[in-house]
Amino acid sequence: MAPGRRAVNPALFASIIYSTHAGHCFVEYVGARPGEGPTGAFCFGRSKGIIEGVCAAAGLPVTFLTPCAWKRAVGIPPGKENKDSARSVAISRWPSQAGLFARKCDCDRAEAALIAVAGIAKLNAVALAAQ
Repeated sequence: MAPGRRAVNPALFASIIYSTHAGHCFVEYVGARPGEGPTGAFCFGRSKGIIEGVCAAAGLPVTFLTPCAWKRAVGIPPGKENKDSARSVAISRWPSQAGLFARKCDCDRAEAALIAVAGIAKLNAVALAAQ
């Protein structure tokens, strides 16, 4: 791992997954960013592999959602790259939990919660269509 790069801790991630007793995992489907060097792309792919591997070991099905798909599902306007949009939507969806999304640095937590909402909606739509 390159110095100064954030990385997924496989053991910690596994302990979190196993402690939640989750039945499904929803992951944002993203790829390497334009202009990103080989080291960054490799680290990014490694993190994705850790997430998939831990979920597979835990027996969790994984559903990938593109950024456009989950943002559309939760009502974030297309093309909006402002991280505050996710925080605003999360606060309006869960006003009693607004403290979890209050700080600018809580934008990733808000996005994770909204990805789960979009994923559950997608699973429900698939189940209804199968009936």
